[in-house]
Amino acid sequence: MLTSKQRQNLKALAHSLDPVVHIGKNGLTEQSLDTIDKALTDHQLIKVKFLDFKDEKNNFASLIEERTGAVLIDVIGNVIILFRENSDSEKPLIY
Repeated sequence: MLTSKQRQNLKALAHSLDPVVHIGKNGLTEQSLDTIDKALTDHQLIKVKFLDFKDEKNNFASLIEERTGAVLIDVIGNVIILFRENSDSEKPLIY
């Protein structure tokens, strides 16, 4: 569980990031979930942009959290910010 201070810090760190995954006309597929999972493993903090299904982004965000073990940091417009602490001890924690 992240504290509000950690969430605030992660949100600030995510400000300069570009979205690494785009959810388009096919919606949230197994392939997009795999891509999100890999991106979280590589980066810990990512943005996902919704090009379509904008009205369903909150439902999709919950599903992504459940399937990847990530934590939703914030929703800004059609972009969600996700964080998952890396279990690899060689990679430093970013918060």
